[in-house]
Amino acid sequence: MFFNFSFSLSFYSFHRFSLLLLILCLARVDLASTTKIGNGYRLISVDESPDGSLVGHLQIKQKNNVYGADIPLLHLYVKHETDNRLRVYITDAEKQRWEVPYNLLPREKPPALKQTIGRSRTRKDAYAYTYTLTPSEYAGSELIFLYTTDPFTFSVKRKSNGQILFDSRSDESDPYGDLVFKDQYLEISTKLPKDASLYGLGENTQPHGIKLYPNDPYTLYTTDLSAINLNADLYGSHPVYMDLRNIDGESSTHGVLLLNSNGIDVFYRGNSLTYKVIGGVLDFYFFSGPTPLDVVDQYTQLIGRPAPMPYWSLGFHQCRWGYHNLSVVEDVVENYKKAKIPLDVIWNDDDHMDGHKDFTLNPTNYPRPKLLEFLEKIHGQGMKYIVIIDPGIGVNASYGVYQRGIANDVFIKYEGKPYLAQVWPGAVNFPDFLNPKTVEWWGDEIRRFHELVPVDGLWIDMNEASNFCTGLCTIPEGRICPNGTGPGWDCCLDCKNVTKTRWDDPPYKINASGIQALIGYKTIATSASHYNGVLEYDAHSIYGFSQAIATHKALQGLEGKRPFILSRSTFVGSGHYAAHWTGDNKGTWDDLKYSISTMLNFGIFGVPMVGSDICGFYPAPTEELCNRWIELGAFYPFSRDHANFYSPRQELYQWETVAESARNALGMRYKLLPYLYTLNYEAHTSGAPIARPLFFTFTNETKCYGLSTQFLLGSSLMVSPVLEEKKTSTDALFPPGSWYNLFDMAQVIVSKEAHYITLDAPLHVINVHLYQNTIIPMQQGGLISKEARMTPFSLVVTFPMAATVGAAKGNLFVDDDELPEMKLGNGYSTYVDFYATVSNGMVKVWSDVRESKFALDKGWIIEKVTVLGLDGVQGGFEIEVDGNPVANTSKVKISTAEHKYTEKLEDRDQDMMKSVMIEVKGLELPVGKIFSMSWKIGNKA
Repeated sequence: MFFNFSFSLSFYSFHRFSLLLLILCLARVDLASTTKIGNGYRLISVDESPDGSLVGHLQIKQKNNVYGADIPLLHLYVKHETDNRLRVYITDAEKQRWEVPYNLLPREKPPALKQTIGRSRTRKDAYAYTYTLTPSEYAGSELIFLYTTDPFTFSVKRKSNGQILFDSRSDESDPYGDLVFKDQYLEISTKLPKDASLYGLGENTQPHGIKLYPNDPYTLYTTDLSAINLNADLYGSHPVYMDLRNIDGESSTHGVLLLNSNGIDVFYRGNSLTYKVIGGVLDFYFFSGPTPLDVVDQYTQLIGRPAPMPYWSLGFHQCRWGYHNLSVVEDVVENYKKAKIPLDVIWNDDDHMDGHKDFTLNPTNYPRPKLLEFLEKIHGQGMKYIVIIDPGIGVNASYGVYQRGIANDVFIKYEGKPYLAQVWPGAVNFPDFLNPKTVEWWGDEIRRFHELVPVDGLWIDMNEASNFCTGLCTIPEGRICPNGTGPGWDCCLDCKNVTKTRWDDPPYKINASGIQALIGYKTIATSASHYNGVLEYDAHSIYGFSQAIATHKALQGLEGKRPFILSRSTFVGSGHYAAHWTGDNKGTWDDLKYSISTMLNFGIFGVPMVGSDICGFYPAPTEELCNRWIELGAFYPFSRDHANFYSPRQELYQWETVAESARNALGMRYKLLPYLYTLNYEAHTSGAPIARPLFFTFTNETKCYGLSTQFLLGSSLMVSPVLEEKKTSTDALFPPGSWYNLFDMAQVIVSKEAHYITLDAPLHVINVHLYQNTIIPMQQGGLISKEARMTPFSLVVTFPMAATVGAAKGNLFVDDDELPEMKLGNGYSTYVDFYATVSNGMVKVWSDVRESKFALDKGWIIEKVTVLGLDGVQGGFEIEVDGNPVANTSKVKISTAEHKYTEKLEDRDQDMMKSVMIEVKGLELPVGKIFSMSWKIGNKA
C-alpha cells in the first residue's frame, strides 16, 4: 500500500530528492568506509571440542572509546556443520548477546558460554594470557578455516582449488582495520579479488543491475521506503551475498551469510568488503558451492526451503487500492472474462475494511451477505480471493480485535504500556509476534475473520513496521485524528522524539532511509520492548518475518490447506513461509527495468515467489509501458497488477492494445503452468530460484555476469523483454547453443559463441526462447488455472540443431495443491522424469514415473510431442506404454516443418538447413504410465 514515498515531499519533487540522497550517500561512503576504528584482538586460547568444533578466546589488544567501549574478551566458535557449510561465530565471552531467535530460525546452537572457558584458567587469568599460539588451520571436506593469532585474523579457503573466499587480514594500505567488537558497533572486513562478481545484500533497488557495484551504499534495515528510492534500505534485510569468480574460463561460486538482524552498513569497494553492525553477534556462514545453484541449495538448507505454493497462485492476480465497493470488484472480474484475459485471483487492499481496521468488513460497501454470494460464485469457478492485513491494531474500545489484544497483553511495550503509533486506522498498537501469547491471539483473530469471510490467502503489508509518526506519541485531546481530510499518512498524534537512550540514538549511525535518519524514524521506537525484554533495537528487522511465521501457522491451522501469504517485509528465512512483491514502485521505464534485478535477487535470498506491481503502483503508466510491463510481468514468478488509490484505473482490459498483449503473454504463461509448478517444487526441495540470472546456467560465460535485462525461468527458458520506450526490437544476449522461439517453435537462433542479437519485438511481442537439450511439459492454457490444469499435456523436446547424437531431459511434478506439504510419498502426488536421445539414426523419447496413482486418477494424458532441431522422419514409428507395444496408432499424426533462422547461417552450417520441427499429435499417453516412443530420422530422398 502507498505510504509516505518522499518524507512529505510531493510525488514529483522526489527525483531531485533521490539525487540528493545519492550524493549524500556517496559522500558518506568515502568518509565512513575509510576510517580505521580499532586495533584488533589476539587469540589467547583455542581447543577442539568433542563435537569436532573449534573453540577459542580473543583478547582486546588496545582499547578505545570510538563508538563505545570495546568488549575485552570474546568467544570464538568455528564448526564445519556440513561438508559444504562452515560457521564462524564470535560473541562476548562473558555476557549473552542478542541473536536471531533460534525458535524463529532453527539452527545449531553454539555451546553455552560457561562451557567454553578453559578448565585450567580462570577468567582473570584469561585476560592476562599472552602465550603466542602458532597460526594454524581447521579443515573440512571442502572449506578450510585458517587463522593467525596476533592480531587474530581468519580466512576461508576452498580446498579443491586453493581460492581464498574470505580474508579478514588488513594491511596499512587498506581503508579498513582489524576486528572491532563493541556493544553497539561491530566491524569486520574481507579482501576480495577485483574481478569477483558479487550479488545479494538487499533489499534495495539497484540502478546498476543485479551485480553489486563498488562504492554504492548497501544498508540492511527494514524500512517503509518505497522501491523508487535507489541504493537505500527498503522493506527487507538479507545480509547474504554470492561471490562468482572466473579464472581462466573456469568459474566457481560461494556464498557468505552474516546472520544478524541489527542495522548493518556494508561498504563494498570492489577489492574489499566491510561490515559495520550496530549490535548482536558476528555469526558467519560460508557455503562452498561451487555452482550458483549449489550455493542457493546450501543456503536454503540452513534457512528453510521456500514454501510450497498452491497451483492457483501461479495464475494472474488483480488488485487495486481503491475498489470502493463490492460492485467494482465484481465488474473487474467480469471485464477480465469479457476481454478473455486470464485471471485467477482478485484482491482487496483495505477498501473492504470498516475504518481501515484489520479483520473487519465495511457493512455499507462490502456487506457480508453480498460478499459471501460473490465468493461462492468465484470459488465455484476456481477463482480465489485475498485481502490485506496490516500489523497495526486500531486503538478503539469498541473494537473486538483490540479488546482481545489488550486482554491477552499482546502488544509491544514502551515503559510498561502498549507503544502507540499511527497507521491507516489512526492510533494503533503493534502486536509482539515474539510473544507466544500473541501468536495464539493472532491465530484466533484470523480464524474469526475466516469464519466471517472465507479468504484464500492473506497479504501482510506495512510490517517493517511502518509508522506514520516518530517517537513517543499520545492521542491528542480535542481533535479527531485522523480527521478524514488530506492524504491519510500525515502524523496527527502528539509526538516527541525519543533520543534519550543509546538504543534510540546509537553512537554509530547506519545510513538509514538513505539519509542517516534515526533508526526509529517512521517506525517503532527502538527503545520499545518485546517479550522477555527484547529491545526493538535488536528485533526491528525480524518483525515482518515473525508476523509471516505467525500468519502461516494460523492459516495452516484453519482447514489444513497449503497457505498463501504475501509479505512486504522479509528477512533471512521469510521464503519458507511467504511470497514477496517488491513494494511501491512507479509506472516508469526505469522501474520496469529495475524489477528484473530485484526479482533475481530474491531468488538468491531464498524467496523465489516474487514479482513487482505490473504497470507500476503510481502514477499513471503510459499505454505503451503497460503493454511492455504485462509482457514482462507475465513471466514473473508472482504475477500481479496493482495500482495506487490516486492513479487512474489500469486493469489490463482498460486499453485494447494492453489486452492483446496480455492475452498473448498470459496465454503463454497459462500454457506453461505445469512447468512453473514443477519449478515451484524444485524450489521447495532444493531452493532453486524460479527466475534466475543467466549465469546460473551459463556459469563460465562472463558476459552473463552483469546481465540484468534478461532472465531464465528454470535452467533453460530465456525471457528477453523490451525495456525502453518506442522500441520495436531488443538486443538480447544468446549464450552458445540452439535457442527455439517458444511462440513460434520453427524459429531458431544458433549461437556459436555468446553474442547479442537484435530481435524483432513489435508492441504485442515478447521474445521467449527455449534452450537445447531440454524437455518442458505444457498444457493448452485457459482463463483460470483450474480449467487449464485439466487440459491435455504436450512435451517440447529440444536438441542442438542438426545433432546426430544428443540427449535432452525434463520433469513434471503434479499433486493435490491444497495439501500443506509438497512431497512424494503421500499418495497425492506424481513425479515424472522425461528423457530423449538421438543416436544411430534413431530418436527415442520416454518417461520414468514415480508415484503414478495420483496422475492416473486425474486422467491426465500427453496428447502431443514436439521435437526440435533434427532431420525428418523416415519411419519405424513405435510406441510402448508400461512396456507393452501400442498396436493401433491410427490416430497418431506426424508432421514436419522446416526451421527458420533469425540469423543468416554461415556456409559451413548449411547442413542445418535440413533440420525440421517434428510434431507427433493424436497421442493418448497417460501421464501416470511409463511410455516410450521412437522413430528413424533423416530426410526422405
